[in-house]
Amino acid sequence: MKKGKKTENSRRSFIKNAGLVSAGFMIVPRHVLGGKGFVAPSDKLNIAAIGAGGKGHDDLKNFSKSPNVNIVALCDVDERRCAESRKEYPNAKYYKDFRVMLETEKNNIDACNISTPDNIHAVATIAAMQLGKHVYTQKPLTHDIFEARTLANAAGKYKVITQMGNQGGSSDGVRQAKEMHDANLLGDVHTVYVWTNRPLWPQGLPTPTGSFPVPKEVDWDLWLGPAKYIDYNPAYMPWNWRGWNAFGTGALGDMACHMMDPVFRILPIDFPTEVECSIPKSWTVDGKEAKYPDGYPPASVIHLKYPRKDGKGEIKVSWFDGGIMPPLPDELLPGETFGGNDGGAMFIGDKSKMIVDCYGENPRLLPSSLMKQTVMPAQTIARVPEGHYLQWVNACMAGYGKAKTSSPFEYAGPFTESILIGNLAIRSWNLETKNAKGRSEYPGRKKLLWNAKEMKITNFEEANQFVKRDYRQGWSLGI
Repeated sequence: MKKGKKTENSRRSFIKNAGLVSAGFMIVPRHVLGGKGFVAPSDKLNIAAIGAGGKGHDDLKNFSKSPNVNIVALCDVDERRCAESRKEYPNAKYYKDFRVMLETEKNNIDACNISTPDNIHAVATIAAMQLGKHVYTQKPLTHDIFEARTLANAAGKYKVITQMGNQGGSSDGVRQAKEMHDANLLGDVHTVYVWTNRPLWPQGLPTPTGSFPVPKEVDWDLWLGPAKYIDYNPAYMPWNWRGWNAFGTGALGDMACHMMDPVFRILPIDFPTEVECSIPKSWTVDGKEAKYPDGYPPASVIHLKYPRKDGKGEIKVSWFDGGIMPPLPDELLPGETFGGNDGGAMFIGDKSKMIVDCYGENPRLLPSSLMKQTVMPAQTIARVPEGHYLQWVNACMAGYGKAKTSSPFEYAGPFTESILIGNLAIRSWNLETKNAKGRSEYPGRKKLLWNAKEMKITNFEEANQFVKRDYRQGWSLGI
């Protein structure tokens, strides 16, 4: 039955004004609930999914753990990928174009989850925000630097609850690590190494060629979104898009939002002033150095330099992926692990070192004997027992300005922007190889100087083409 204006306003007023206790549970009068554990349908948070297969399907399952959530609409350009979600949420209306969904369902939707290829994140997110919808957007927040700055600025403008999907931002581990740092157990940190085992998908390959029919279940034009039109190729779908710069952000974009998150939460830094990258010479094809401007390399090392916001000098942060690892610390004993299975981070201070696993979990000092000799600081930072997903749900139920999330766009935007500066260096590497006179020169070693205020590389103009991409006709951020 179609809701009247009065009923709809009442429901939205309830959602906006409902309170939360510190543990994250909504308090609703018993006569409203109608019984233990019951939440009236009109009092639920209506969520629409933009990207309902794969990670999007996993997101929906996590949101649905809350009794306050109602999945009302599903959008996915590939009917095959979202088949499971459509089966599990049979009452949710299905769309292929998120723009059509938002326009059609704008009076029925309170919030949107965006879990598409990186290429679509910004345009879908801003479209939902402009309609006043709360948004949970998967990491990385955006495809390029300009988009990250735009979404960070939009969060306050549209007064909606925002969260980037880097779940480690709500973990106990990263909070414990910050408490250890703030208790001066490390001293002043001057160097950080961060590493990952990604990519797990193909990278460092020639641009796919060939002619293939588009599967009948797929809207290829919508899948491309703002990207330049190219013919359909199965090499891009459903997962390997991460390795191609038109759609994804490579190993860095995939995992730095997890691995580098502790760095940004713990240390007094925001934007880097310098970035450089190294691409292994082993990236060759038929004995010749590979130069593939359409994709990311199979491995890379990125060095970033950040001025400390407390005025105590600089912090150097180095990123390693594709199997390249930082040097093992002398304090690491035989049999002790250096990070987790997916990677980790090591903080080097003038008093001691600290290692954390993926998501900032399992923080420990080096040498490990310090963990027994040192009195750990008391808990000073509130934990998130409900987890990253339900923290956002509860904040949406409370209303704008009444509850906080771990990765609001005001934080996630600058964080993502800083990460993508590393990709700017990687993509500039191909430009640098034009000037290399042979394999005796090591390309990609130009140190790029970054002006964060102007969002501009000041010493290599060609690199600035990667700060803000040109959108295909019919697509825009709408600002």
